[in-house]
Amino acid sequence: MRAPDLIRFARDAATGNPLRTLLLILAMAIGVAAVVILTALGDGARRYVLNQFSSIGSNLVIVLPGRSQTGGFNPGNAITSTPRDLTVDDAQALRRASAVHRVAPLAVGTSEISAGGKLREVMVAGTTADFIEVRRLALAQGRFLPAGDWRRGVSEAVIGARIRDEMFGQQEALGQLVRVGDRRFRIVGVLASTGQGLGMNTDELVIVPVALAQAMFNSNTLFRILVEAASREAIEPARTQVAEIIRLRHEGEQDVTIITQDAVLATFDRLLGTMTLAVAGIAAISLAVAGILVMNVMLVSVTQRTAEIGLLKALGATGATIRNAFLTEAAMLSVAGALLGFALGQLGAAIIRQLYPAFPAFPPDWAVLAGLGTALTTGIAFGVLPARRAARLDPVQSLSKR
Repeated sequence: MRAPDLIRFARDAATGNPLRTLLLILAMAIGVAAVVILTALGDGARRYVLNQFSSIGSNLVIVLPGRSQTGGFNPGNAITSTPRDLTVDDAQALRRASAVHRVAPLAVGTSEISAGGKLREVMVAGTTADFIEVRRLALAQGRFLPAGDWRRGVSEAVIGARIRDEMFGQQEALGQLVRVGDRRFRIVGVLASTGQGLGMNTDELVIVPVALAQAMFNSNTLFRILVEAASREAIEPARTQVAEIIRLRHEGEQDVTIITQDAVLATFDRLLGTMTLAVAGIAAISLAVAGILVMNVMLVSVTQRTAEIGLLKALGATGATIRNAFLTEAAMLSVAGALLGFALGQLGAAIIRQLYPAFPAFPPDWAVLAGLGTALTTGIAFGVLPARRAARLDPVQSLSKR
């Protein structure tokens, strides 16, 4: 039997029982759609986290007070106890490192901002002029904090976009005087809206000179020090130099935790990549279930079509021809189910992206190819047993059952 005849035979057999065919295709489609959607969610989570970390700057080395005793990165490292505080002097000393390009000390606390009879709570970040470059922030209006003596600082502030909207509405914010805590500041800049980042929403941030922030919070401690390496190749040398400078300044003790942006990204990439593989494996189980369903229905089909198989053999069809005909039918059903599942999966991922625009729920190419390939392989593999049974039927006994 020629290939076109095999395909025609398989098509006629599939369309002869439309309900059975529809259920088989739907079972396979659900499995493929599950693979596509779940891997889109898993890989979307990975991309989202990596994008969030990338948005905080590039070539970053982050110095946290307190020594972590674990070998890897832990988000809890941001809150640690330390026998010695990080200070502005520590941050200034890091500027001498040859592999360091910029340094931005950061003191963080909450306070209240008031202007024109309006009052609200805000997060206050005390830092220096280099902070905007280190964090890769953009200004919507005005300018950033001026460069100058880190131990002093002028009474100027830069506010987030939401603070500007809520406190001033349609009025011009630049040049306005506001009270933050017990101090008065003149607004010199407004940050462009960026939304929620990792641990800090810049839209609701008030940035002031680090010396004034420490005086406001009555503390000399820095929340962390952000260090920008001179290049991506200089990240590890910068980390080593920063660690050595801090150790010498802290009487030989390594009492800080130093993490690099690349290490954080690699850790999350590895963890979330593994998670994506895990959910893909879970979704693939449904393809195995669909394959078993294909086998069972095909076995029933062989029983129902015994007389037809006997007639084909009586007319000269070989066992190989009968086997190929049933395998072709299984392959056609699997391909139809896989394509329908691919379309449903892409539709589901598109709906997720529409509902959550910030979440990049795109299924990875490998997952799509693996889903389609697994569906086809599963359908054919589980179709082998029914096909072999049909090929072994005795034509005389088969025709006697008409």
